[in-house]
Parts: sequence; C-alpha cells; structure tokens
Amino acid sequence: MPPADNPFTSQFLRTGAEDRLRPPGHLSYVSGPSQVPLKFMTIPQLLDRACARNGAAEAAIFAEPKLSLSWYDIRKRADEVAAGLLALGVGRGDRVGIWSPNRAEWLYVQFGTARIGAILVNVNPAYQASELEHALGKVDCKVLVMARGHKMSDYLAILRTLAPELDVPHDGPLRAARLPRLEHVVMLGDGPSPKGCMLFSAFVRLAGPGHHSRLGRLSAALDPDDAINIQFTSGTTGLPKGATLTHFNVVNNARYCAKAMAFGREDRLCIPVPLYHCFGMVLGVLACAAAATTMVFCGESFDAKATLTAIDKHKCTALHGVPTMFIAMLDEPDFSLYDLSSLRTGIMAGAPCPVETMRRVIERMHMKEVTIAYGMTETSPVSFQSRTDDPVERRVNTVGRIHPHVEAKIIDGSGNLVPVGSVGELCTRGYSVMRGYWGEDGLTAQAIDRAGWMHSGDLAMIDHDGFCNIVGRIKDMLIRGGENVYPREVEEFLMRHPKVQAAQVFGVPDLRLGEEVCAFVILKPGQTMTAEDIRSFCQREISHFKIPRHVRIVSEFPMTATGKPQKFMMRQQVMNELKLAEVRTA
Repeated sequence: MPPADNPFTSQFLRTGAEDRLRPPGHLSYVSGPSQVPLKFMTIPQLLDRACARNGAAEAAIFAEPKLSLSWYDIRKRADEVAAGLLALGVGRGDRVGIWSPNRAEWLYVQFGTARIGAILVNVNPAYQASELEHALGKVDCKVLVMARGHKMSDYLAILRTLAPELDVPHDGPLRAARLPRLEHVVMLGDGPSPKGCMLFSAFVRLAGPGHHSRLGRLSAALDPDDAINIQFTSGTTGLPKGATLTHFNVVNNARYCAKAMAFGREDRLCIPVPLYHCFGMVLGVLACAAAATTMVFCGESFDAKATLTAIDKHKCTALHGVPTMFIAMLDEPDFSLYDLSSLRTGIMAGAPCPVETMRRVIERMHMKEVTIAYGMTETSPVSFQSRTDDPVERRVNTVGRIHPHVEAKIIDGSGNLVPVGSVGELCTRGYSVMRGYWGEDGLTAQAIDRAGWMHSGDLAMIDHDGFCNIVGRIKDMLIRGGENVYPREVEEFLMRHPKVQAAQVFGVPDLRLGEEVCAFVILKPGQTMTAEDIRSFCQREISHFKIPRHVRIVSEFPMTATGKPQKFMMRQQVMNELKLAEVRTA
C-alpha cells in the first residue's frame, strides 16, 4: 500500500486528507479515515501471519528469568495450552482466568485460549479475596491459571480462603462451595502445590494426539465477532464490571496502534506495563504480533532500573508506560548511565500526562516520536492517538486525533452536540466498542446508547483541527499511577469497619502518580481511630492502589443545602493543607 494511504503518515496529510480529520462543521464531531481497511480476522490468524512474516525471528525476550522466543515458539507453546484446555473439557465460549504478573506463560495462555475460542479472563494481579471471588464468580470461570504470588500477595493463600477444598483429595473437577463453576486450577512454577491444583508443566502434557489434531479445525471455525476477552473495569456501582471484547475489536485496534508508531520488523518494544490490562495485552503483545515486532519484558512488574537496563541492553526502539513509570525512570539516580539513544517511539497512556513529563521524555529519553493515546477498556482501548510526526506542542497538550474507522462526538448534558472548542462528554462509536458488560445488560445499556455510542464519562474538547483534549471526568473516578480507582467501591469497603459511620473518598494531585487517594471518615459516636488504623484495615483486603494515602478523621462533611457531600471542598481543604497544586496535563 502506498505510504500516502496510511492515515498515520505526514504523506497522508499532505494529500489533503487532513481536512477529513477535522470536524466537518462547527459542531464537535469527528470521523476517522478509512483508507487502511479493517481486517475481519481472529487472534490465531494474526499470530499465523506473524509467523509467516517473521516466524524464526525473536518475538519475545524475557530478562528475568532469561528467555528468548521466536514467533514459531510462541505458537507452538500456545498450541500446547490450547490442546491442554481441550483435555480439561474447555470449549469455545468457556471462560479461562489468568491471575499472574508478566510472565512467558501469559503469552501462551493469551494465544492458546484464542486458538480454541475460549474466553480469556484477565484477573488483576493486585486483587484480594473479595475482588477475586467477584471476578471468577461473575463470569463462571471454568479454569484458573495462576502464579503462586506476586510482591506482597500470596495468591495461593488468597485462593485457599475462597476454596479450602483445594487441599482435600478428590478425583475429577474441583468442587468449591464459594466458586461452584471453577473446575481446575493450574499453578505456574515449580514446587509443592495443593492436591486440587495442577502444575503448568503437567497441564501442557495432558493432551494427546487427538486433542492436537482438532486445533486446526476449531481455529478455522472461529468467528472474528466472537467474544474472546473479559477485562474487569470498576464502575459507579462500586463492583468491577467485565468488559467483553472480540477478536475483531482487539486485532484491529492493535493494528492501528502499530501503524501509528510506524512499527516494523526491526523494532523492539519494551513492555513494563501489565499484561492483564489492555495496555500490555493489546497495545503491547497484539500490536507487536500485527507488525511481527520484538517484545522485551524487563520483569514481572515495573521497576525503573530494570526497565532502563532492558532498554540499554536490548537496544529497544519503543517503550510503553503510564506517566508514573516515565517519571520514575527519569528520576532514577543513575539515569545518565543508561544508553537510551536507540529509543524512538512508544505510547504514553493510562492516565493524564503532565506536559513537563512529556517534554522530558522527548528530550532526555530520545523518544522524539512518542505518541499519546487515549481510550477506555470498553473501546479496545484506543480512540485517539497522536502521530509520530505531529508537532511537539500538539503531542504535549492533546491526546491526538481520531483513530481510523472510529467516530467521536462531544455532547452536553442533554445529549446535544456542543460547538467545536467547547467542553462536554466524549462519546465514541465504531468497530472498537465492546460487546458489553458480561451478564449486565442494564449497565451495558447505560454505557452504550441505542445508536451505538459509548459514553465515556470523560469531559473533553475537540478543536478545529480535530485534536482532542481531556479536561476532566464526569464520573467520580480518580486515576492513581494508571490504575482506575472508583471512590464508591472504597467508601463501601471502609464502611464495613464497625467503627466507621460514613466515608467520602476522592483524589488529590500527586506529581509522581498523577493522583493519590484521600478519605474523609466520620466515626460512630464514642469510637476512636487513627489514620493508620484505617490504612491497616485496608491492607491485604483491597488492592494496594485503592488504599487511601491521606486520611482525615472528621466530625462532619461539608454539605450542600440538599444534604449532598461536597467532595470538591474536601479536596481543596487537603490541597491547601498539603500545599498541593493542580498538575497541568494533556
């Protein structure tokens, strides 16, 4: 295809196509270009294409433990997982959970489930018992592939609290009272395991020739519109919702993100972002598969020094991360000792990016073609992205322009389009919009209207050139280090404490994390507690990123005349006390 047809190149814009990226009139509506067609293909077909293009080349490099895989290797091991799942009785549409930090097995399970049409359920590595029980129960997970633990979390101990039946000898599937649909648990790594678990090394040897012989036929029968992935995203109800994505959703979004970064076979993408999130799974793994590009994993989770080391050692040309990660790397004491001159591009997303951080990344990390991306898990995820050759001012102050085959509009509270340059709610429509929230038709209807528009809850503005700026959020959500925190979920948890009468949770600015969690707590009459008592109550019960850093024990909340708590006043009070200022972002 001639370069002029690629909507992510300057040649494309010079053909006069830039006018098509601008709002067509005075109202805030934009529609992405369609010169690069959508592909009606599945994830297995994407992997097969990567093997055909560059099969023997390095596909994935893992720094710890040291491992190098070709695209052929990944497909072979994914097929072992697929055949093993067939041996366990897993079929098309069954749900298979993975609860693990970044490991090679994550890739095998991601591609292996897709091979037979099983639906991969991404479980946040930070989940504690109540969150895990909700996720597995909500989607009726049949198989759970899990690590033994990560950082301070003992996954096995957490699962035992939900399924003590793991330690009871039994023949056949697991029968756990609290997780009645979970039949098999596959444990990563070596070492002793409960009687009800199976080691991953044994699992991939389960299948016989008959199981392997079925793979081609099953894969060929898949429909790109099949649901293939469930990712949990919290909502205003306080309980995580399962955003259900299809092959068609994620394959095409990955393709366009790879094109936006001008990925080629010679590129090497460093992926310190988690695989359980769309950022790692789609913008990382699948984008690399789309371009037959090499993935570099620097550890099970982000570490600034390990990431810098991996970039230097493996001469990475691209790097993904949330702003918090880039800030940590730039502030690393030995930053100047690392050679980052190989870097060219990548994606900064997941949270609003401070303008000054973006400038430092371009100048000090040599990422002159770094892109900003915006989207939601529910939109597979990217809707807007800057181009590698957009002016720096545009890249540091906006989230770019609309992606191919996606529409966006800005509306007021009555659902009417607002004038160009005015602020309103951002809505998107197109191939990337999720199938819906698993088992939540009512919540799906609230998020996706009858015309197919996904309502983001974000306040945004589109200018005359089609560039989008995210200016705030309608929903009462905060983003801490790239993780969405929904106050109502934390408030409901705090109020489970017998001494707590009421709680209000909100975010305050933080230079490193973007926002930090703050809580105002009213105690029941006659009770006493400290801020540390509140934080201790949260430890090991909710994810670490949801635990309030700033806690104020108060006698009352500032209220409106109608009795509604005024969080903006609480927020301003804490900002004044801590001498915090708003951080300017794109």
